[in-house]
Amino acid sequence: MFSLAMFCVARSVLLQNAVLRQFTRNSNARKCCERYQWTVALSPGSTSVRNYSHEVCKDEVGQFVCYYLSHRTLLKVQGQDTRSFLQGIVTNDMELFVEEEHNCLYAHMLNVQGRTLYDIIMYRLKDAEAGCGLLVECDTTLKDSILKHLNVYKLRRQVKVSPCPEHSVWAVLPQGTAPGQKSPKPDITAPGNAVIWEEDPRTDSMGWRLVVDSKVHPLEILPSCQQGKTEDYHRHRYAIGLPEGVRDLPPGVALPLESNLVFMQGISFSKGCYIGQELTARTHYTGVVRKRLMPVRMSAPVGSLEEEVLLQTQSGKPAGKHRAGVGELGLSLVRLAHIKEPLTIKTSEDTTVTMEASVPEWWPKDFIVK
Repeated sequence: MFSLAMFCVARSVLLQNAVLRQFTRNSNARKCCERYQWTVALSPGSTSVRNYSHEVCKDEVGQFVCYYLSHRTLLKVQGQDTRSFLQGIVTNDMELFVEEEHNCLYAHMLNVQGRTLYDIIMYRLKDAEAGCGLLVECDTTLKDSILKHLNVYKLRRQVKVSPCPEHSVWAVLPQGTAPGQKSPKPDITAPGNAVIWEEDPRTDSMGWRLVVDSKVHPLEILPSCQQGKTEDYHRHRYAIGLPEGVRDLPPGVALPLESNLVFMQGISFSKGCYIGQELTARTHYTGVVRKRLMPVRMSAPVGSLEEEVLLQTQSGKPAGKHRAGVGELGLSLVRLAHIKEPLTIKTSEDTTVTMEASVPEWWPKDFIVK
């Protein structure tokens, strides 16, 4: 009778502490370490138990957040002419893929006038020779346009371009990292399930890019991760001033140097010719960039705005154009002469909202605001 009573007590403690363990694993917002115990019966009816003590710190559980990027999709470019084919179309140097340390590159595709058409991230496939097999991440709404664009210039090259609906794109960001501090890359429990697992080539502040089979969830292979809302991913981008997709980089409108392509490691000025290269190189070597895409914080959250709504100084001078945002955060193309001044925009309800631009932490330290 006594043994039965002890077994019931042990089982009760085990169940309670199992719930506690699960709660602790899911409680990623805690700021301090928590210590918990659980009790394990050695065998049914046995009175012998073992007590385990374990510290769960923010460094172990919930240190990273993964975001499903439904607005990004993938194309596969494969064939022996892949590298030379893209070399004449994208702003970055495809020869970097020959080097072992370069597995992904950021770039833009430009039109003949030197304006951005598409922003892309290219990933080298594991089983392909250097630069002969790539995945190209792009805006979902522009997938068909990019396919058509690439096929126009393919001619007789040994290259095949096809969509990859079987893969999904995720961003993995660290939590609680101080500006300028680089977080260690999280471990994956099943590396074979990750098609791509690379640092975001644009800036350390954007963490890592993960490409998996659509049937695989990142939480299955990233034990120190929790899933976040895609809106929070965009808030993070806008807070640090990083553009992505058609809203931030409208096709045929945005200029690559005004969009900070140099700061995002997305362009080479030593490679050969590519579409749109002439104007871009001339602007770079003259050093005249009068406007830049910058993060702004508004005095109040705004809903939908007209495209390219004008910015003004408080004295009424034109100061640039607002591109996009979430809530009180956004990206605006700001004239550098006015970035130290309070700026204003008018919403669709004809109300005036003030905003302030800022220089991102990840920009070069020698960037000077005159």
